[in-house]
Amino acid sequence: MTDNRPTLIVGGGGKTGARVNALLKERGLATRPVSRSGAIPFDWTRRETWVPALKGVAKAYVTYQPDLAVDGADEDIAEFSRLAREEGLAHVVLLSGRGEPGAQRAEAALQDSGVAWTNVRASWFNQNFSEGAFRDSILAGELALPAEPIPEPFVDADDIADVVIAALTEDGHRNRLYEVTGPWALTFAEAVDEIARAAGRPIRYRQIPVDEFIAQMRPYAPEDILNLLVELFTVVLDGRNVEVMQGVQEALGRKPIDFSDYARRAAAAGAWEVKQ
Repeated sequence: MTDNRPTLIVGGGGKTGARVNALLKERGLATRPVSRSGAIPFDWTRRETWVPALKGVAKAYVTYQPDLAVDGADEDIAEFSRLAREEGLAHVVLLSGRGEPGAQRAEAALQDSGVAWTNVRASWFNQNFSEGAFRDSILAGELALPAEPIPEPFVDADDIADVVIAALTEDGHRNRLYEVTGPWALTFAEAVDEIARAAGRPIRYRQIPVDEFIAQMRPYAPEDILNLLVELFTVVLDGRNVEVMQGVQEALGRKPIDFSDYARRAAAAGAWEVKQ
């Protein structure tokens, strides 16, 4: 019997959530994208918003804000998963992060909940350069971060969305972990060089001390977010995630998107076009 209930998308306006929402709609499937400012509000800091969002849905794709690495994220995922089971959800797909102990605790909380699960453990997104926090710096011609010259196998958000769609709509993906990366690892400097070639203009990467980075970011971010950013740049990018993984191939039967192809596609779409 076909289940026509919608799929809940927590973080429906995010890089992967918006893509998952669009792909499900293209298939004629009902969705319920939720966020703090959405028609159906959902806020990870207000647990009273969780059950109304879960009412009447069949499955869920879950992204966590600000990041599963923060303290208490695993407790939130455990409680969300318990409520999902009580509300009769058949399957929860969780976006997780590589090399983050807190994220792995959150994965375990979902797995222990009794709900069918799929954990999609992703490396840093390509789209951080074209849709996220790094875009303004790329447009300005210089990206300055406290990241050491250690390679990261950046993954494309389109690949993540395709893996999530497969997990939500096809058999054989339940109770599985997919560790998704791009097909090769490159440093931030090498990534910026690829973007510069695709954009056809000079753009450089500059490594800066952590203290300088914090001082630059302090006017724009609260202390807890600053601490998270420092952890991501100095701990998660310490070399533990250099290895290229096969999650995209395992889930989709194809190779992941190459960073060079991503850069050319983003440049052609005007992602780094400087407005005159």
